Amino acid sequence: MKPLVSIIMPSYNAERYIAQSIESVLAQTYQNWELLITDDGSTDKSVEIIRNYCNNDNRINLLVSDKNQGIAKTRNLSIARAKGRFVAFLDNDDLWLPEKLERQVGFMLDNEYGFTYTSYKLIDYQGVDKNKTIRTAGVLDYKKYLRNTIIGCGTVIIDIDIVGYFTMPMNDTSDDMALWLNILRKGFKAYPIEEVLHKYRVKKHSASSNKIKAASDVWRVYREDERLSWLKAACCFSCYAFNAIKKRLF
Repeated sequence: MKPLVSIIMPSYNAERYIAQSIESVLAQTYQNWELLITDDGSTDKSVEIIRNYCNNDNRINLLVSDKNQGIAKTRNLSIARAKGRFVAFLDNDDLWLPEKLERQVGFMLDNEYGFTYTSYKLIDYQGVDKNKTIRTAGVLDYKKYLRNTIIGCGTVIIDIDIVGYFTMPMNDTSDDMALWLNILRKGFKAYPIEEVLHKYRVKKHSASSNKIKAASDVWRVYREDERLSWLKAACCFSCYAFNAIKKRLF
């Protein structure tokens, strides 16, 4: 039997998009998965929509928080319930291509890789292709990733048997970046799949669209989490900023 994949999905006021995200999981050619959704105190119809899916497919599991706790805590509540050997991430407004899990899990099993990521496309808030692809940057180790935070959260799959158990650091715009650094610092590498297997939705009013706050959080990861010297952090931040602009414009 194929290994179980635990899919971590946070939800917050996502009634407009979450059905599409769940449908992209249901459409996977790789079917041995569990979708662990934690709702972070939504005030719209998100919970109602998710529960309808839960009633029709027992692979979908919902936990509802009674108050808003932030995306890192929300993801951790799902990770704590995960039963799979593989852990994948999908936000409540992004989409996977149908062969995402099959291609990526097969790639990891064939090569005994513990951490992989893929290329991805950008779509707008209506789901229209923006004709922009974010390509992988080759095999990334700790030092390379400090300078190029290219890894899209929704593209990542981690093999717990190889990497070990983990939780998301408490950083709500850079929790994924901080986690990748935690893993890479241990000597693991992030192996790329050049194929586009994920679609990232660029919205007008998302937390990650607040570039000033996002940049501030990246700086905090460098200085507080990674404890880099001011000079080393400044060097890494300059490379991060250059690559962030480059991947959006070219």
